[in-house]
Amino acid sequence: MAMPRPTAAQLAYGSCTVILSTLAMLLLSQTSSGVGIAIIAVAALALGLLVAMTVPLPGKRPAAVEQPAPAEPVRAPVAAPAREPVRERAVS
Repeated sequence: MAMPRPTAAQLAYGSCTVILSTLAMLLLSQTSSGVGIAIIAVAALALGLLVAMTVPLPGKRPAAVEQPAPAEPVRAPVAAPAREPVRERAVS
């Protein structure tokens, strides 16, 4: 079974999450040690992977339940009423 390729949205969201979360954690922690930076980088990668995997995939929407069309009443053909000739009024 082949692994599906990530979509453009998954790549974009995952990459942005990794970059922004790395910057935020480095600025907030103010660490300068190699171990601290490595832990932050691994945490940011894990967060980016989580975000990329939760982006909805195209075509994976739940199928809508199809409702049957309401039954139309049967209509019997009705003959049109006969037209009466136009009667002219006498001018008085």
